[in-house]
Amino acid sequence: MSDDKVDPSACDSLTFDTPMGTALHALEITAGGITALLDEVRSGELSTSLDAAIDLIANKAGRLIVTGIGKSGHIARKLAATFSSTGTAAYYVHPTEASHGDLGMVDDSDVILALSWSGETTELAAVLTYATRFSVPLIALTAGPNSTLAAAADVVLMLPRVREACPHNLAPTTSTVLQLALGDALAMAVMTRKGFSAKDFYIFHPGGKLGSQLRRVGELMHRDKMPLLGLSSHMSDAILAMTSGGFGVVGIVDGNGALAGVITDGDLRRFLRTDLGPRIDAQMLETPVIKVMTTRPVTISPQIFAAEALETLQNRKISVLFVVDGGKPVGILHTLDLLRIGVA
Repeated sequence: MSDDKVDPSACDSLTFDTPMGTALHALEITAGGITALLDEVRSGELSTSLDAAIDLIANKAGRLIVTGIGKSGHIARKLAATFSSTGTAAYYVHPTEASHGDLGMVDDSDVILALSWSGETTELAAVLTYATRFSVPLIALTAGPNSTLAAAADVVLMLPRVREACPHNLAPTTSTVLQLALGDALAMAVMTRKGFSAKDFYIFHPGGKLGSQLRRVGELMHRDKMPLLGLSSHMSDAILAMTSGGFGVVGIVDGNGALAGVITDGDLRRFLRTDLGPRIDAQMLETPVIKVMTTRPVTISPQIFAAEALETLQNRKISVLFVVDGGKPVGILHTLDLLRIGVA
C-alpha cells in the first residue's frame, strides 16, 4: 500500500518553470509544512499525544525500536541514532527483516516507534501484529488518521497533511522533513525529561569536533610555568615574565595566592605610551605592578567546556585567560590551545 498524497491541483498557483524557481518553491512548501506542524503541537491534539509519547519512552526500562521502510526508513535510522546519542538506547529494525526473525530482539520492556506517512505500509504488518500480541507499546508517526497503523498504536503522533515539495507532489520531501522534525523534537524532549546533561553527551561523543568542544578546560590548560608575580613586584619583573612565558600576560597574586589582577600586552602598550611615542626608562621599570595591572580580570573555571572558553575569548576579544579555582590561578589557557584540538 503506498502513501497517498494531497491533490497536486491544490497548489496550482505555484510554478515550477525553472530549476531555481523549483528550488525556491520547494523551500517555501517545506517551511509551510514546518509551520503547520508547529501550529499542531502548540494548539492541536498533537500536543497531548506528544506528551504521552515522551512519558512512554522516558519511563520504559527497555529500548526504543524505530522502524519504517523507504524514505520513512531512512528517517527512522536517523532518529534511532539521535535517541541513542542523547541517552535513550535505540536501534533501527527493518520491517522486512523483523518478519524474518529480528522481532526476537523486541520484548514488552521496549517501545516501538513506527513511521509511515500513510499508515498503510504493508511491510509493517508483522511489527503491528507482534506489538499487539505481546503487549509492546507502539507509537505511530503518521499522517493517516484512519490508517491501520494509527488504529494499532497506543499513541498516535498525527502529522498535518502537507503538499510535497516535489513539482509533481510525489517524491517524499516535505513529509520526510516533518517526520524528522517531530522525531527530533521527541528525542530532545525525552532527553530533557531524563536529565541528560552535556557531560553525559561527551561520554557518547568523545571523538571529532563535538568531542573537542565538550572537553573540560582543566584537561587543556597549562599548569606549569604560569607567569605569576606578587603584588610587590615592579614592571621590570612584569616585562621579563611576559616576554619569557610565551603567553603575553602575567598574573598578579596577593599574599594568599589569589589572583588580584593581570597585566596584558595591551596594558603594557598603554603603560609605555607617551606624547613622543613608546619609550621606557629606569624610572618606569621601577613602577609597581599594582599601578598598571587590570583588576577583576576575566577568568574561567577548569570545569567549563572548551567551547564555552572559546566563546569567552572571542566575545572579550582576548587570546589568553587565567583558569581560576577558589580565586587562585591553577592554569592558563590560550586560544591556540583550543584551535589545536579542533574546537573552532
